[in-house]
Amino acid sequence: MNRFFLLFLSVLYFYATSKAQDIPIKPIIRETAKTIKKEADTAKWNIKRGGLVNFTLSQGSLSNWAAGGDNFSLAISSYFNYFYFYQKQRFSWDNNVDVNLGFVQTTSIGGRKNDDRFDFLSKLGYKVDTTGKWFISALFDFRSQFFDGYTYSNNVGTFASSFLSPAYSLLSLGFDYKANHKLSVFVSPLTSRLVIVANNKLANVAAYGVDSGKHVKSEVGAFTTINYMNSFDKNVTYKGRLDLFSNYIDHPQNINVFMTNQFSFKINKYFSATYSLDFIYDDNVRIFGAKGKSAALQTKSLIGIGFLKRLDTKRFLLHPAS
Repeated sequence: MNRFFLLFLSVLYFYATSKAQDIPIKPIIRETAKTIKKEADTAKWNIKRGGLVNFTLSQGSLSNWAAGGDNFSLAISSYFNYFYFYQKQRFSWDNNVDVNLGFVQTTSIGGRKNDDRFDFLSKLGYKVDTTGKWFISALFDFRSQFFDGYTYSNNVGTFASSFLSPAYSLLSLGFDYKANHKLSVFVSPLTSRLVIVANNKLANVAAYGVDSGKHVKSEVGAFTTINYMNSFDKNVTYKGRLDLFSNYIDHPQNINVFMTNQFSFKINKYFSATYSLDFIYDDNVRIFGAKGKSAALQTKSLIGIGFLKRLDTKRFLLHPAS
């Protein structure tokens, strides 16, 4: 009987000991997990990078179709974006690249490009207030196209643009207001802008405001750019930019406008619907109207369904944030 009693006490002791050990261990595990999660959420990044790639293809064909239309049509459009942001203490450096290319082929009009642009923007800033929203910044922007462009009247093409014809180079010093990671507003009272026309044929006819036979026109004026990027939910993304420039020397009231809008509507992991709407107005671009000598608001609208791949946004903590 004593042996059974001793055995019972031994089992009871080991059971009580194991339970007593469980009591401090479980809270420690929980508290450790909480601490790790809190540190991950509040860590500040020094580098942030990401972007997206979009490719859209649409094709149509008709045969004995009473309603009429082109027997064959094929449209291809693509968009590439990449951004790289760096920050350390009071300094920030923002970089962004946009590339658009599009082509359409039909039996009635043949082959034409319907989109062609590359744009590089870089902005270096120094924080000047305690809120972290105001910066003194220097901005550089370069914009042009890859291939020859034509305007069409009665299906007859007229050579109008080419690689580096035109190209716009802009260097600006001003104030940058970063309301949050979605919106920034840059305002500069002192901006140098170069209009480049490398093609001899276009330069000889004084295209894009350059003097006849010249390849570069220099302008000085005021510049503003507003950039906004937001994901309204996990399936809808918007990226927009508005540039305004006024030349102090030549008709400052004729403000140059450049605006891009890019919407992405996610369908599933790899496919999405996209819509882009762009506006350009430059009083020196006088190739429109009945005689081809007038300025006009240029608009471009593209919509499609195709492949979309997001370049995952990554954040890197290079040094402990101060």
